Amino acid sequence: MLQFEELRLTLLESEKPLKDLAEALGLEKMKEEIASLEAQTADNGFWDDVANSQKVLQRTSQLKNKVADYESIKALYEDTLTLIELANEEEDESMFEECAAGVKKVQAEIDRLTLTTLLSSEYDSHNAILNFHAGAGGTEAMDWALMLYRMYNRWGERHGFKVSTLDILDGEEAGIKSASVLIEGENAYGYLKSEMGIHRLVRVSPFDASGRRHTSFASIEVMPEIDDTVDVEIKPEDVKMDVYRASGAGGQKVNKTSSAVRLTHIPTGIVVACQIERSQHQNREVAMRMLKSKLIEIKERENLDKIEDIKGDQKDIAWGSQIRSYVFMPYTLAKDHRTGFENGNINAVMDGDIDGFINAYLKMQSQQKLAAQQ
Repeated sequence: MLQFEELRLTLLESEKPLKDLAEALGLEKMKEEIASLEAQTADNGFWDDVANSQKVLQRTSQLKNKVADYESIKALYEDTLTLIELANEEEDESMFEECAAGVKKVQAEIDRLTLTTLLSSEYDSHNAILNFHAGAGGTEAMDWALMLYRMYNRWGERHGFKVSTLDILDGEEAGIKSASVLIEGENAYGYLKSEMGIHRLVRVSPFDASGRRHTSFASIEVMPEIDDTVDVEIKPEDVKMDVYRASGAGGQKVNKTSSAVRLTHIPTGIVVACQIERSQHQNREVAMRMLKSKLIEIKERENLDKIEDIKGDQKDIAWGSQIRSYVFMPYTLAKDHRTGFENGNINAVMDGDIDGFINAYLKMQSQQKLAAQQ
């Protein structure tokens, strides 16, 4: 039947991209590395070195997940092709919708996994730390910062990532003045690094009795979480520690002791804070990882040779250079000013549907790299 033949030909167009994807991922090399890593686990004394054994097991798990992801797409391609051919032979029109859905899913999965091949920077595979800061504008800006905080929480949940609030400072009337969030998952930083910058909101303010339209700003910083495998030397005398009582969600227990920790890196003026853990010691450990992450992010972004090169007056984000606008009134539209990508379903965007913006940025970056190499 013609409709099934057209579907078959459409699906066959995905055969070459699927093969190219295996090469781009380095599938055979990954399988060889898995075999090598698994062989190490049989060596005498392997399990005696706890730190090394954990690194090997973690790396093996990551590689196996990537191979399994590709193999599942390949199996979906083959199963869909078989289904189309079977439906065509039996001339069963009732199977057309299922076959068409299968073709779309194969294409979408290839596109999704292809994007991960663009995440090749050193820290792209790491977890991400997001810092939210309300801009000028009082309650309106603080409410906007809270809306963004919720948006990225929901994005993380959509992708099955673990989302934890490290620190939060509530606004006086509504919203938040600032917050820090850890999003844990494969390539979390690689995806979210594109979200760093100023986000602009245009809407009729619910805090304005006259119903006037307001423009608000909030900034987002994105850093890769740095673990103990990355060596970042910070002199003890360069760090000032303050302790205070935790605030925000957490119940009465969280406020009984001064367990929250704020660290200031004296040479650069960078400040980080954590109140999520129950003990001061644990909060200090998390805050130190945040400080290391921040220093690494600045070093990479500014192309510096070493952390000591970071200037004390370094500015993270410049106001007035917003990366994206979210308009609720007089029309609804979220538009990225770097890529031109836009989505008119503002409610879906605020509910965490931001993959279109992220993917458009990754593709743009890839094209710019290719152009620079030519």
